[in-house]
Amino acid sequence: MSIKSIAAKIFARKIYNQTLSWANKPVETQLEVFKSLIENAKETEFGKDHHFEKIKTFEDFQKNVPIRDYEDLKNYIEKVKAGEENILWKGKPIYFAKTSGTTSGAKYIPLTKESMPTHVNAARNAILHYINETGNADFVDGKMIFLQGSPILTEKHGIKFGRLSGIVAHFVPKYLQKNRMPSWETNCIDDWETKVNTIVDETINENMSVISGIPSWVQMYFERLQEKSGGKKISEIFKNFNLFIYGGVNYEPYRAKFEQMIGKKVDSIELFPASEGFFAYQDSQKEKGMLLLLNSGIFYEFIKADEFFTENPKRYTIGEVELGVNYALIVSTNAGLWGYNIGDTIQFTSLAPYRVIVSGRIKHYISAFGEHVIANEVENAMKEATAGTNIVINEFTVAPQITPAKGLPYHEWLIEFEKEPENIETFAEAIDDSMRKQNIYYDDLITGNVLRKVVVSKVSKNGFQEYMKSQGKLGGQNKIPRLSNDRKIADNLK
Repeated sequence: MSIKSIAAKIFARKIYNQTLSWANKPVETQLEVFKSLIENAKETEFGKDHHFEKIKTFEDFQKNVPIRDYEDLKNYIEKVKAGEENILWKGKPIYFAKTSGTTSGAKYIPLTKESMPTHVNAARNAILHYINETGNADFVDGKMIFLQGSPILTEKHGIKFGRLSGIVAHFVPKYLQKNRMPSWETNCIDDWETKVNTIVDETINENMSVISGIPSWVQMYFERLQEKSGGKKISEIFKNFNLFIYGGVNYEPYRAKFEQMIGKKVDSIELFPASEGFFAYQDSQKEKGMLLLLNSGIFYEFIKADEFFTENPKRYTIGEVELGVNYALIVSTNAGLWGYNIGDTIQFTSLAPYRVIVSGRIKHYISAFGEHVIANEVENAMKEATAGTNIVINEFTVAPQITPAKGLPYHEWLIEFEKEPENIETFAEAIDDSMRKQNIYYDDLITGNVLRKVVVSKVSKNGFQEYMKSQGKLGGQNKIPRLSNDRKIADNLK
C-alpha cells in the first residue's frame, strides 16, 4: 500500500465524520444555509427588489420570491454579463457556465467564489466516501480519466465563460495532476470524435484505474478502445480499472452493455452535478440513492411534480418531504439563483439521511393522453424487461404516436440494440406489463382501449450518435432525453 493510498484513507475518514455532523441535523443545516444566503444577498439588486431585509422565515421568502426558470431570471443575468456588480450576488461571479436547453438558446449560469469550491469538494468527497466505506484506495496510484468539455475559456468584463466540465478542469488538485488524463492539449479539442480518438491513443497503454463521464459518451470511448485493440475487453486493456464514476443520466440502462464490454463488474459512484450546483453524490455502495448536499450553499425547495403546473403549488422544505414522491427540484444558491427551477425531478429514497434519485425532467414526460409517464418509469420498465435475458441495449428513447396510419395510438420505444431479443413482440409485452404495473393512468388507457400496447422500433447501429451529431450535440455534457411528449426526436431517428 502506497503512502498516497494510506493518506487517502485517513482523509476519507475525516470527511466522513464531517458529513455526519451536518447530515444528522438536516433541518438545522438548511436553516443556517437559508439565513446565510439572505444575509449575503440583501444588498444586491435582486435582494432589494424582493425585500430580503424583511425576510425572516421560509414563508416570508416564498411570499417574496416566486419560482423562476432561466427566462424569468434572464434580465438580471444580462446585467451581470454586462459587467454590473451586486445584481444577483455580492460582487461579480468569477465564471459563467454556458449550457443549453432554453427556448432562447444558450443559458449562462453564474459561478461565484463562494459556489465554485462546492463543485470541486463534492466530486472529491464522493470518492472519499467510497474509500471510507470499502477500504479500496489503491486506485489513487493509477491513472484517472475524466471525459469532459474543453477547458478553453473566454473572458468578458472580468468574468470567464466556458462549459462547467471545462471550468472544473482548472480546479483539479495538484496531487491528482500527474494521474489525470487526457492531456490538457487533448482536452482542448472541440470536435468530439477527434477528441475521443485522441484520448484512445493517449490512454490505451496506460494504467487506467478510474474512468469518469456520462455513460453514453464513455460507451463511445470503450467502443473505440475495442476497435483499436482488436476487440479486447476493457478489463484486458486496463487490468486495474475498478471504478466508474458517472452522472447526468441513469446508469442502469447501460449497465449490461458496460459489463459486457468491460468483461467484469466494477464498482460505480453516481454524481448529481449541474451548472446550477452540485446537488448530491452516492455516499454508499449499499444504499439506494445519492446523499443530498444540505450544507453546500444551496437552499432546497420541492414541488410535487403532479402539482407543478397548477397555480401557486405548495413549496416544501427539507423537513416536509416524503419518500417516493416525484418532486420538481427548486434551488436558491450562493451563486445568485433564487427560487430557481433546475428542471430535474427527484424522489427521496431515504429520509435519514436524505438520499435522492433523479427521476427525470419536469418537461420530459409523456402525457399525450393524461398518462403522466416519467423517465424513472421507462428506465425501470427497460431494466425489468431485460433482466435475466441476453438482451443488451445501447440507447433508447420513448415518444407517443398519436396519429398512427392504422389502429389505436401507442407509445413507441425506439431502441438501438447491441443484442436483440429473440422475439420483439414478447419483449414489447414485457415492457408494457412493467409500465402498467408502475403507472395506473397508463394501465387505465390500455384497459379502456384508448391506447394499444407498446410498439418497439429498432434504431440502426450508431443511430443515436448520428442523431446527436446532426444536432451539433455530440459529446460533452449532452445526452438524449429518455422520453418526450412529441415526436421531434423519434421522427429524426426514423
